[in-house]
Amino acid sequence: MSRLLLYLAAVSQLTGCSGLDISACPFTFFGKVYQLIDMNVTDSNVAICFKDSSGNKKDCLHATVTAAASSSLSQRSSGIHPGSDFHVALGQLTGSSSCFVDATVTDLNNNPVLTTKMRMFDHQSAMSLTLHDIATDRSLAVSVHVDDVELHRWNLTKGQTSYKDVTGCRFSGLVYEPDTVACGSASSAVTCNASAVLSISPCGAQQHCKGDGQCVMNTPCTVTGPAVIDFSGHLSFIQNRCAYTLMSLPGLQLMATFQERRRKDVSFLDQVILRLDGPAVDFYLVHGGKVQMNNTFLDLDSSPQTRHGVELSKSKAGVTAKVSLSNFQATVFFDGTTAQIYMKGAASTQGLCVNSSSSLSEVKLPEFSSSSCEMQDTEPADSRINCTTMTERCNLLKEAPFTSCHSVIDPEPYITACSDTLCKYPALDGLRCQFLEAYTRDCSLLTNDTLEGWRSKASCSPPQGFCQDVFCSAHEFCGEDISGLPRCLCRAGFASKYRSTGALGDPTVCSENSASVSLAACLLAEKGINHSTLHLNEQNCGGQMDEETHMVTFSFNNSKPCGAVVLAGNNRISYKNTIKTSNSTTSSPIFRHDPVDIDFSCFYSQPNLKTIPLKIKGGQAMQQILSGSWNYSLSLGMFANPACTQPLDLSGGIQTDQTIYMSMDADGLDGNIITLVVESCFATNSNNKNSDLRYDLVKNGCGNPGDSSVKVVDNGKGGTVLAFQMFSFKGSNGGVFLNCKMKLCLKNDSKCQPKCRGRQRGRRSRSLMPSYEDENPIHFTVSWS
Repeated sequence: MSRLLLYLAAVSQLTGCSGLDISACPFTFFGKVYQLIDMNVTDSNVAICFKDSSGNKKDCLHATVTAAASSSLSQRSSGIHPGSDFHVALGQLTGSSSCFVDATVTDLNNNPVLTTKMRMFDHQSAMSLTLHDIATDRSLAVSVHVDDVELHRWNLTKGQTSYKDVTGCRFSGLVYEPDTVACGSASSAVTCNASAVLSISPCGAQQHCKGDGQCVMNTPCTVTGPAVIDFSGHLSFIQNRCAYTLMSLPGLQLMATFQERRRKDVSFLDQVILRLDGPAVDFYLVHGGKVQMNNTFLDLDSSPQTRHGVELSKSKAGVTAKVSLSNFQATVFFDGTTAQIYMKGAASTQGLCVNSSSSLSEVKLPEFSSSSCEMQDTEPADSRINCTTMTERCNLLKEAPFTSCHSVIDPEPYITACSDTLCKYPALDGLRCQFLEAYTRDCSLLTNDTLEGWRSKASCSPPQGFCQDVFCSAHEFCGEDISGLPRCLCRAGFASKYRSTGALGDPTVCSENSASVSLAACLLAEKGINHSTLHLNEQNCGGQMDEETHMVTFSFNNSKPCGAVVLAGNNRISYKNTIKTSNSTTSSPIFRHDPVDIDFSCFYSQPNLKTIPLKIKGGQAMQQILSGSWNYSLSLGMFANPACTQPLDLSGGIQTDQTIYMSMDADGLDGNIITLVVESCFATNSNNKNSDLRYDLVKNGCGNPGDSSVKVVDNGKGGTVLAFQMFSFKGSNGGVFLNCKMKLCLKNDSKCQPKCRGRQRGRRSRSLMPSYEDENPIHFTVSWS
């Protein structure tokens, strides 16, 4: 009787909507102690929730039990010891249990369907869940929620009891299982021991917590070539030409852009961008040791300068930027090829430097990325690369003196980055020493060990600022030319459109009687050619380099021909010039590169044979002809006086004995060299050139010898004046139609000029080229009645 009374006294009932007070048998659920529990059944949905002192119910068990109709909660005093069913099922349990909390779901007949028992074993917590035979469900899924987030999903089978260990620790909103060591923050380690006792271990001043819960030295994040080695020493590769976040934290964002160099299929770190949120300032750390603050380049030296709280300095090795905010300090070093980011202090960060395996889509920066930046190109393997030799070189990091730093920094990520890159990209532009240099600098930063002797072992020279103060355009990078000197070379993507045709620049541009051609300085640099040694036929006509694009433009025009040669032939009159290497820029009798000899030209095309309808207005007519690369205009005017100053009045008709002066000119031509010649003119009685009635006024450039009224006179403007008396055809009242053929001639080409009997022409200078005979001169038709 006494035992029964004791048992009954130990049974507690629900205390209304406030739940069951289990303070006599408190239960710890994944590291949090509870003294209140609540249970609810609604439409077969069962929820067993623990309540904190504020009434919050964020730790729960949820299940859908088909036969569920009601529920009951109780706490009971009932002791068990090692060897019990709990201990057998969960071998990690060590202590005894003196009480338990019972949560039972019953059906309409008050038969138990699901029973949950919760017991404490000293610091350990366990549950048993029984899906009874009476249940209509053959199996059941129980969802375990901690802080409203599903932590586990337990599967129960009808007629069986499942035992679950719910021991754990909590810290900063996270749950840790027993025997777990992890990072509670960047500066502390969390230990949850086998008895679920939590301990916090702060890291040292120069340490951070790695993913396995170990406090280690604050290793830098190193970005070199296409490789990103994050703060934890994990390695990944960037294989496109986009921009990404390296590190983002309150007040500061560190970003990097990647571009190709000699090959389109290998990307390299191109620039580092440091963005301050407060003053909205961007610092661009670019190649050549330059730093740009927003749109202004800064003049830096070894003496630190502070701009908007960022300390900046420059040495032969590279540029350093330091940022100090409330609880951390970030130091960024960039030498044009490698960026090393070092953090001090605690801060919540994200980006590739925190986790180099981050999804690139989540850290991509559209602001600094082109729409096609993710497109990955392929190129044939470089047969000149010996991968075995390159791998042996990278493995130098496994040998002394590098071994003295192995306990601080793992060399494997650097070795992998080195061999992966050098097995598909030529070891030029300092790349053969770049990864060794990065490892050495990281080691020196953490230990002050300079690894003395490594340069002689690896045959690497000290940093001399190889590309410092060399400014390259967006389509260029600084590298070694064929003589080993620092030059701006073409990125592979830019150069591919020229290399496919063997060109050194863009096509010739012809406009307004001028000709120009632009060469890419980086294409010239690949051949060891300095643009300043190039000129046109006249040596004082050099190229002009655009300071932003580094395109070098050579040009000439009518007023400054720069030694252009005028050629006639092939249905055109051409002005040709040549870009060539200067012979006087050096006293050496040899060239270190092939002599440059690039011809370019613009031309006037002889017009094809065609009838051009002329609108005569006030005695003046003009038609523009688009001729080849250069435009010129042909004009026909009818006048009443030999000086061609009084336009002919056609309104009252023309008398048959009236003298007409027709002026034929060309505008837009070089009048000092080219002239317009009337080859023939003839009249017909209709606009059909093959009409039965025809009368010749000009033949072979000379007036009809049988008609004394016809005269052909040069007008001194590069054109011709034709004078004749008006006439009509016998037996025809259809009017008179005049047809003229004209052609362009070089003034000094005697073979192209008319030779008329009784007309004296001065002796011309010898022609620059053979004569030009026009097979299809222009054909004018003029009619009047």
